[in-house]
Amino acid sequence: MRRRLISSTLAVVLVVIGVFGISLVLVESRTIQSSAQDGVDSEAVRLTGIVENRLLAGESVDARGLDRQIADDRYAVVSVPGNPEVHLGKRPKGKVISSTQHGDHGESVTVEESRSTVSQQLGRTLLVILAVALLAVLAAVALAVRQARRLASPLTDLAETAERLGSGDPRPRHRRYGVPELDRIADVLDASAERIGRMLTAERRLAADASHQLRTPLTALSMRLEEIMATADDREAVKEEAAIALGQVERLTDVVQRLLTNSRDPRTGSAVDFDLDEVVKQQVEEWRPAYQGEGRSMVLSGARGLRAVGTPGAVAQVLATLIENSLMHGAGTVALHTRVTGNQAVVEVSDDGPGVPPDLGARVFERSVSGRNSTGLGLAVARDLAEADGGRLELLQQRPPVFALFLAQEIVPPAPREEVIG
Repeated sequence: MRRRLISSTLAVVLVVIGVFGISLVLVESRTIQSSAQDGVDSEAVRLTGIVENRLLAGESVDARGLDRQIADDRYAVVSVPGNPEVHLGKRPKGKVISSTQHGDHGESVTVEESRSTVSQQLGRTLLVILAVALLAVLAAVALAVRQARRLASPLTDLAETAERLGSGDPRPRHRRYGVPELDRIADVLDASAERIGRMLTAERRLAADASHQLRTPLTALSMRLEEIMATADDREAVKEEAAIALGQVERLTDVVQRLLTNSRDPRTGSAVDFDLDEVVKQQVEEWRPAYQGEGRSMVLSGARGLRAVGTPGAVAQVLATLIENSLMHGAGTVALHTRVTGNQAVVEVSDDGPGVPPDLGARVFERSVSGRNSTGLGLAVARDLAEADGGRLELLQQRPPVFALFLAQEIVPPAPREEVIG
């Protein structure tokens, strides 16, 4: 590209120099010739006047005195009737420029000048024109090289940016070059890089969320399968455990679908009116074996007959995350308390453990924030799932810890309950 830009620029400059240079040479040649002819004519007129004045004064017309009246590079012949011709200067060789003037007394003066003088002036003029043309060509070359570098370097840089973008490096470079067309391309590449970066971030986030969120239902499913193996001789127990396991598989599928939906458009929801008691009871039943294995118990209390608006699978996953956190990081009895506040149904999960460190506070819902060597994804994803359903997940109390899930509800007159499980 640089070679083409330089070649095209030089071609244009040479054409311009050729057209104007030839025209200038022709004009200057005619001007020099005309100026030389005018000089010879003026010299002849001046000598004629001098000779006529001498004749009127009765003086002799000879070479003495007249030889100082003519230029060194010119030759003159003075003819006076009845007198010999007077020759002034040295007669030029070759072609000459001449002019003859006649006076009132019959005298005539002829002045000649060699054409070589005109040729020398024309040659000097041509040298000046050629020098200017050469300077113009050099300036054009320098300008073409600079312009080619100015255009080719940004294009090379944009090609490198596109190559980096294609190789998986979506970082925008935010470089501009002062050329509107190239800056427009750079804007498009930077915007594409930002979009690709967001897409890659979303994919990585989806992978991290899926790996973390699937761990909980898979753990519960594994425990259920262990229950089936332990009760293999009891067909009724096996059927019951298998039915629960199938339900867990369905919820596992729902979790995957929910994660995919949130990754594409977090505002897209599939909220329905559902029985909140059933979801809470379901989670208690699933986590009961794990708590019993740790010698701990679960207490279920609060209002009964609550119905909430949301996605049952997502609500179950949020509760599963809170219950698992209590199992892993808490201590003592885990209490699940349901209540109504305003037009919202609330499920509180608390335990007797040390709670959330003071330096974390509300930051416990941020990604990669954890006080106990965990991934820090669980509560962050649970909060996203709750917000996608129009609810919210909050930390009401740090020590002892109390987490609350707020959901929009369809109001049904609640009845008090308190049940100890495990």
